[in-house]
Amino acid sequence: MNVRITQNFSKVNLLFFILPLLLLFLITLFLYSQNALSVNGYVQIQKDHFFALNSFLGQYPHLGFNLTPFGDALVFMALVSLFIVYAPKIWEALFSCLLITLLLSSTLKNIFNVPRPAKAFDGESFIIIGQKLSGLNSLPSGHSMTIFAVLTVLLLAFMPKKMFPKIGWSFLIIAVGLFLAFTRVGVGAHFPMDVIIGCIIGYIAGGLGILISHKYKIWTWIGNTKYYPIIMVMFFASCLILVGRIINDHLIIIYYLALACLIISLLKISMIYAKSIQK
Repeated sequence: MNVRITQNFSKVNLLFFILPLLLLFLITLFLYSQNALSVNGYVQIQKDHFFALNSFLGQYPHLGFNLTPFGDALVFMALVSLFIVYAPKIWEALFSCLLITLLLSSTLKNIFNVPRPAKAFDGESFIIIGQKLSGLNSLPSGHSMTIFAVLTVLLLAFMPKKMFPKIGWSFLIIAVGLFLAFTRVGVGAHFPMDVIIGCIIGYIAGGLGILISHKYKIWTWIGNTKYYPIIMVMFFASCLILVGRIINDHLIIIYYLALACLIISLLKISMIYAKSIQK
C-alpha cells in the first residue's frame, strides 16, 4: 500500500495548483464585479443565500451537529489514525498539509477580518446549532480547509489508475467534502463563500503537503517503529482530549467513533513496538 501511495504522490506537481488558483481568481473577479471586495459588500452579497441554505440545512440539527466536527483536525486525524501503521506516507503528507492549513487559516482570517453571521446579523434571525460564534474570523472557513486538506491527501493517495474509476473516486471525495463543509452554514457558523473559498484553499494545502513531504522527507521518522513511543504519547493525549469533549458534548457521535479509532490504533502500535523491542 505504501509503495502505491508513494507512486501516486510522486505524480503531484505544480500543474496540480492551476485549477484551484484559477477558481480563486474567478471568485475574486466575481466579487469585484459585484462591488463585494469590502467586508460589508462581501456579507451583503450572500445574505439571501446564507439564510436560504441555513434554513434548509438547519432542518437537520442532529446531523449537522454530528458532522461539523469533521472539520476539527484532531477528529479527522483520529479517524485515519490506523494509516500510520499501514500507510505512513499518508501521515507524512497530513502533517505537512495540516501545518500549512493552520498557518493559512490564522493568517487569512486576520487579514480579511470578516464577521461571523451571528455578528453580522441578529442571532435570532437564523438557525444556530451548537456554540454561537460571533467573532471577526469568518473568512475562510477553517473547518472547510481542514476537511478538504485531509480529503485531498486521501483522494490522491488512493487515486485509481483507470480513467472512469478516477472520475468516480474524485467525484465521491469532492461530494463528501462539500457535504461536510457546508454543515458550517447549516450550524450558522459561516457564510457560503467562506466555505467555498475554504474548500479551495484546503485543496491547495493538501497538494502542498504532499509536495513538501515527498520532496524533503521531513516526516519519514513516522514510519519508523523506534519512534512509535512519540506516536503513542500523541495518541494517548488525543484520547484524553476526546474523552473530555465527550463528557462536555456527549451527543456528538463522531467523538465516540474518533476515540474508538484512536484506541484501536494505539493498541496496534503498542503491540508492534513491543514486538520490535523483544527482538
